[in-house]
Amino acid sequence: MAITRRQFLTQTSALSTLAAMGISGSAQPPYAIQSASESEHPATTLRAAGAARGILVGCAVKVRLLRDTPEYAALVREQAGILVEENAMKFARLRPSPTTYFFDDADYLVQFAEANKMKVRGHNFVWCRELPQWFEGYVTKTNAEQVLVEHIEHVAGRYAGKIHSWDVVNEAINLEDGLPDGMRNFPWQKLLPGYLDIAYRTARRVDPKALLVYNDYGIESEDEASRKKRIAVMQLLKGMQKRGVPLDGVGIQSHLSAGPKHVYGAGLQAFIAEAHQMGLKILLTEMDVNDHDLPADIPARDASVAETYGRYLRTALGHSPLEVVLTWGITDRYTWLNSDQSRSDKLPERCLPFDADLQPTPAFAAMVQALRATSKR
Repeated sequence: MAITRRQFLTQTSALSTLAAMGISGSAQPPYAIQSASESEHPATTLRAAGAARGILVGCAVKVRLLRDTPEYAALVREQAGILVEENAMKFARLRPSPTTYFFDDADYLVQFAEANKMKVRGHNFVWCRELPQWFEGYVTKTNAEQVLVEHIEHVAGRYAGKIHSWDVVNEAINLEDGLPDGMRNFPWQKLLPGYLDIAYRTARRVDPKALLVYNDYGIESEDEASRKKRIAVMQLLKGMQKRGVPLDGVGIQSHLSAGPKHVYGAGLQAFIAEAHQMGLKILLTEMDVNDHDLPADIPARDASVAETYGRYLRTALGHSPLEVVLTWGITDRYTWLNSDQSRSDKLPERCLPFDADLQPTPAFAAMVQALRATSKR
């Protein structure tokens, strides 16, 4: 399928940037490549490109791959300055029973990060999903606060002083549920309506050094649904501040889609500006670019995905104080999008800065370009 002139130019620009960085797409490992001009660009890694501007750049990882797949661990080690485990710190993964904890994977993540001078994000204490099977029937209105407080005390206490930021509450807003203020109707809300304040106050008490973040999705686009959700999330954040709830930042997940109908711009910038005026830090926490609306042709897909990364990062970074950017994964080989939101033609997604062979994609070049183009924090 033919690509448009815009896609061709985007792809050509991205691939030219890769070539200028010394990246040819050959069998040479992509995770330790130095740039052609060390004096101009210290290293062609996302980590270095971000660090040069005072921005922490990293990714979500899977601990089993860090343990068992050396080439994956090497890629993460070279490219990431901050890590978050996709699942290992979620409630269900840490709590096989009401009275026992499983910390092996989370411990490994923290140890890997410390050994490689990386930061760690904790994700998360409260979410509507990843609740253990024992939760229903064990947690009641009578003991819900005790269960939540003890969980945060035990987990945050174990890693106190070692976590850059915690997603204390994840995705508390769901307008479709019809509750006042757009709150999500899920077990914690039903059993403990004040769960949000309790969770943040407990986290601050247990680990006063970690940034406490509220994390959500669906607030990035210029469509009506995103506009309404931005309003609801902002109301939530302002309400927390008014009540004196300890809150340090807002995580914008940034699960994006490539293609002309997906627009990111003024609404996102206004949201970031308002959050900054409130004294909150802004983090892009789970960025990837779904290509399910694009044709099968790989050059066309890569060009559009790269253009989306570049345009979105330029929009979000702009003149904002944003200091943290994480992709949800580092390589297409292991992306959640191949199972959770797969393409109708079942072709593998090309959604991350490194492809399934761990080679840098045009999206990698677009990210580096956008990082280098922003002002130093």
